[in-house]
Amino acid sequence: MAREELTRLTGNGNGNGECGGDDCPNVYRTASGSFVVQGGVSNVFDPPDGEALVEIPEAVLKEAVRALGW
Repeated sequence: MAREELTRLTGNGNGNGECGGDDCPNVYRTASGSFVVQGGVSNVFDPPDGEALVEIPEAVLKEAVRALGW
């Protein structure tokens, strides 16, 4: 899946956020309704094979919820 196929729920895309030019953290929604989260790698525990952990600020999650009208 390409990034262009996702609906961005957070951030304005100008790269001036918390990660500067890397443009993260962000929350995206897929066409099927699932979510893709972009953030810093977290090592709080080892996830199962095929999964990963990322950490995003609370404000980013709140922004995504507002964008969805929840």
